[in-house]
Amino acid sequence: MSSPLRTAILGCGGIAGVHAAILSKLKEVKLVAYCDVRLEAANAFNHQYSAGKGAVYQDFREMLDKTGLDLLCICLPPFAHSDEVELAAEKNVNVFIEKPIALDMKTAERMVASVERSGVKSQVGFMFRFGEAVEVAKRMISSGEAGKAGLFTARYFCNSLHAPWWREREKSGGQVVEQVIHIYDVSRYLLGEVESAYCQMDNAFHREVEKYTSEDASATVLRFRNGALATIAATNGAIPNRWISEYKLVAKNATFYFEDANNATIYHTDRGWNSETQIRSQKNAYEAEMLDLINAVKNDAETRTPMIEGAKTLNLVLAVRRSAEEGKPVTLAPY
Repeated sequence: MSSPLRTAILGCGGIAGVHAAILSKLKEVKLVAYCDVRLEAANAFNHQYSAGKGAVYQDFREMLDKTGLDLLCICLPPFAHSDEVELAAEKNVNVFIEKPIALDMKTAERMVASVERSGVKSQVGFMFRFGEAVEVAKRMISSGEAGKAGLFTARYFCNSLHAPWWREREKSGGQVVEQVIHIYDVSRYLLGEVESAYCQMDNAFHREVEKYTSEDASATVLRFRNGALATIAATNGAIPNRWISEYKLVAKNATFYFEDANNATIYHTDRGWNSETQIRSQKNAYEAEMLDLINAVKNDAETRTPMIEGAKTLNLVLAVRRSAEEGKPVTLAPY
């Protein structure tokens, strides 16, 4: 496929602007349509990213029927997901979708089945997988250079009211499901599948905020099938307007201190106490995940984070939430 991919944005909210800005500058893509229940939002995107030359819709099915798409970028809030993936796949439209792909496994499994049945390419928005430091760690673990991984620790700290829908657990899934899912996905990406999860969570800081039903503090212990352990702490009650997502990974031959997905210090513990490597990068992971999807479409390759990966990480965070609800560890069945 040599011509630019005819691409549409579904959902013209906050994160959609990040993706539209990137897509509008890629020669491999042509943004041809925008869809949002708020017509003014779709119009604004059209003027900003397509100089007013794209088509604007309020109805997704109408857009899908009329625009002849190659690629659909789904940027809807979790509660608004319905059958968009299935309808796109039926028309052989490749799909990018923001995380979490759904709020329940039944919906997620329908999405996976539809893309696998049609053969379209899919990518879930877990951009941390594309960070420079995470890529280096993945190579070192996969090659055996790092040795056996034994421990992963992480914290995700922020303090923001976010959008009104985000505060409602019924619409967002809660902080773990909607936000900290990035950290859980990185742990899966580096250490493999999880055997069991135990979590405690609470709304410690926002009980007086109307309709704030999400947890804002959580602490989780994971055991992976390979024997590794992880602890993940998260809160929406930390420093206002600062998003901190840092993590550490201890393996037999190397210890990784990640400041974020792009930047880390690697301590080569098998070489002595003073042997270290600095990873410093300004790589745009949002752009990298899009380029990975575009390459997959044009060259019939696999993406790094296909729909099945979105389902597996969703299955993990839902198990974490279930553990907190039940007050006991939850064992994850092989998925």
